[in-house]
Amino acid sequence: MKKRDLFIFFGMCLLYCSCNTEKSAITNPTITVNYPSTTKQLDTTENYHGTDISDPYRWLEDDNSDETIAWVTEQNKITSGYLSQIPFREDISKRLEKLWNYEKYSSPFKEGGKYYYFKNDGLQNQSVLYSSGDIKSEGNVALDPNKFSDDGTASLGAISFDNSGKYLAYAVSEGGSDWRTAYIKDMTTGNLLDDKVEWIKFSGLSWYKDGFFYSKYPTPKDGNELSAKNEYHKVYYHKLNTLQSEDLLIFESPDAPQRNAYAGTTDDEKYLIISTSESTSGNGMHIVDLDKSMTTVIPVVTTFDNDYSLIDNDGSNLLVLTNEEAPKKKIISIDANDPSKSNWKTIVAESDDALRSASIVGGKMFCSYMHNASSLIKVYQPNGKYISDLALPGIGSCGGVGGKKLDKQGFYSFTSFTRPSTIYSLDTESMESEIFRQPKVDFDSDFYETRQEWFTSKDGTKVPIFITMKKGLEIDGTNPTLLYGYGGFNIPLLPSFSISRLPLLENGGIYVVANIRGGGEFGSDWHKAGTLDRKQNVFDDFIGAAEYLIENKYTSSNKLAIQGGSNGGLLVGACMTQRPDLFAVAFPAVGVLDMLRYHKFTIGWAWATDYGRSDDPEAFKYLKEYSPLHNVKPVAYPSTMVTTADHDDRVVPAHSFKFISEVQDKHTGENPVLIRIETSAGHGAGKPTSKQIEEAADILSFMLYNTGDSFKPPLKR
Repeated sequence: MKKRDLFIFFGMCLLYCSCNTEKSAITNPTITVNYPSTTKQLDTTENYHGTDISDPYRWLEDDNSDETIAWVTEQNKITSGYLSQIPFREDISKRLEKLWNYEKYSSPFKEGGKYYYFKNDGLQNQSVLYSSGDIKSEGNVALDPNKFSDDGTASLGAISFDNSGKYLAYAVSEGGSDWRTAYIKDMTTGNLLDDKVEWIKFSGLSWYKDGFFYSKYPTPKDGNELSAKNEYHKVYYHKLNTLQSEDLLIFESPDAPQRNAYAGTTDDEKYLIISTSESTSGNGMHIVDLDKSMTTVIPVVTTFDNDYSLIDNDGSNLLVLTNEEAPKKKIISIDANDPSKSNWKTIVAESDDALRSASIVGGKMFCSYMHNASSLIKVYQPNGKYISDLALPGIGSCGGVGGKKLDKQGFYSFTSFTRPSTIYSLDTESMESEIFRQPKVDFDSDFYETRQEWFTSKDGTKVPIFITMKKGLEIDGTNPTLLYGYGGFNIPLLPSFSISRLPLLENGGIYVVANIRGGGEFGSDWHKAGTLDRKQNVFDDFIGAAEYLIENKYTSSNKLAIQGGSNGGLLVGACMTQRPDLFAVAFPAVGVLDMLRYHKFTIGWAWATDYGRSDDPEAFKYLKEYSPLHNVKPVAYPSTMVTTADHDDRVVPAHSFKFISEVQDKHTGENPVLIRIETSAGHGAGKPTSKQIEEAADILSFMLYNTGDSFKPPLKR
C-alpha cells in the first residue's frame, strides 16, 4: 500500500568511545530548592460511584489561564536554576552536540522516476528532503522543513507523492502539535499551489488522480485547540486548485463521535481502504471501489475486536495483515469483489514469532517478525510460499524492506543498541545485501556490548531485558544505571541506537530496556496481559526488572534511574509512587498521570481499551489503585524531573502539572522534585535537534548528579 504517508522518523542515533572507566565515590552537594506555592482549591471534588475524589489542582487544566502561565514560568525558573548549578552539565551538552553532529540519512524511496531521501547534515533542526535521478549522487533539495519556521519548531508530519511524481502533498506541524496543515508543491516548477488544507489530525495524505484523501476533526474553538476532546473524525477528498470548503465528504460516523477513520489508496489507485477505530487496538475495515464510485463504501469488518491492515493488492485481491484468530498475526487475502469472511484465505499462517509488518518488493513478500524482541525477516512468494530468511547483520532492529513492487532493488535500515542505523541495498533476485550508507560517528561501538537476560516477574512470568554497557565493566553494584520501559498499546521496544544514552555508557553507566507486558514484543496475548484490570502486571514487571538489576549487582537502588514517556510516563509515575524506596531518580515524560480524567482531553478517549474508564464502576476501582496522581503520599520520593511540553495535545500537560504539584506538596525528603516544561514543543515528534540536545543534557546531568556521580569527557584514542 504505497500511499501511506512517509512519517519523518529516522535514527537520531550516534556514538563514540571512551577510555574513562575509573569509578570514584562522589558526594554531590545538595542544591537548595524553594518550591513555589501552588494554589490548592480544596472544594474541587468529583463523585465517582459514591466515592468523593479531591482534585485541588484542576485549575491547572486550563493551559491558557494567566494563573497557569504564571505557574509554568515559576516552575521553569526553579528547574533552570537547579540545573544551572550542576557543574558538569555544560560538558555533557558539549559532548552530546559533538555526538549529534554527523550526517544522518533515511532509506531512499522512488517516486516519478526519481529517488528521494532525507538527510540531516548533523545539527540541523529538521531533516531535509533531497531528490536525485541517480541513486549514487546527492541530488538537490526538494523540500527543506528548516524554512518552515525561524526557530525550527515547525516540522514535517507526512508526505505523499502522486503517481506521476509531479505533485508532493506534505503536512506541517506547528510547535509539536498533532494538528497538521497540508500544502501541495509542484515538483516540476518548485512552486507551491494555492491549496491549503487545515485542521488535519491523525491522518495520511493518500492520492487519487488529481487530489488526495485525508481525515480531520471539526475546526476547534479558539483557545481550545490543544485540550478539547477530539470527536467526529471524517474522511474528505481534496481536489487540486480548489478551496477546502469544497472538499467532498467521503466517510463519517455521526452516531459514533469517538470513532476515528483513516483512509489509504492502493498503488494502482483502484481501491480506497478506510480503517475505523475506537481505540488504539482493533479496527474495522471498509472498501471503496474507486473505479465505480468515490462515495460507495462497502463494509468488510464492522467490529473492533481485531486488527486489519492492508499490505498490498493484486487487482481485486487484497493482502491483509491481521491478528484475528492469530495473536501473533498472519496474512490473509480478501477478494474485494466478494469480501465476505467465508471467502477469506490464509496466505502466511501465524508462527511462534510475532509478525509486525510486510511489504512486496521485487515481486517478493518480506515479512518482518520479532524473535525475542529482535528483528527477523522471512521472505515469501506473494502466494505465501516460503523462500528463505533474509540474512541480517546481527541481533538488532530492521525497519522492513522498502521499494517498488516490481523493482529489483530494495532498501532497509538496521540498528542495535551499540550500532548506529546503517542503510543496506538489497538485490531482490540474489537476496544479497550491501552497505549503501553507513554513518561516521564519534563513538566506537566495538568497546560496548548488549546482553539479553530474563528475570521472573511477581506472578512467575519470564520477562526479557536488554543490558548495554562497556565491555569489561566491573559488576559491583556501583554503576549508574538507566532503566527504560513502555509497556502499552501493543508497542514493542526493539534494539535501537540512541545518542542521548552514549555519554552515560562512556562514563561507566549501564542502559537497560525492559520488554514488559502491555507491549507488543510477543503478540497480542503479551499486550492484553498488561491492560485493564491486568495493568498492574506492567508495573510489577518493571519493578521486577529493577530488583533483578540490583540483585545481580549491575547497580543499586541509590544508583538506579527510571525513565519512560507517554504511557511510559504512566509506568514511571506508578512505579515511583508504589516503590519510592527502589529508585534514586525518576523521569516521567509527557505521562498519562491522571487516570480518572485522561479520557476527557483530546484523543485520550481512544486509550480506554488499554486502561478502562473511570465512568465504569469496575474500572474506577483499579484505576484509582494505581493512578499516579491519586497515589502520591507523604513519603520521601526519588529525585524526580517530570518533563512535558506546552504544545502537547496528545497527552495534555495538565497531567504533569497536577502530578508534580501533588509530589511537591507531599514529598518529605531532601531529593529535588522538579518539572521541566518545554515551550513550542509537543509530544515529541518533530522536536528540533537543538531542543533534543538541551533536554538530553538536562536529563543526564540531573541523573548523574543525583546518583552521586560525575561526568568526564571521553579521551580520544
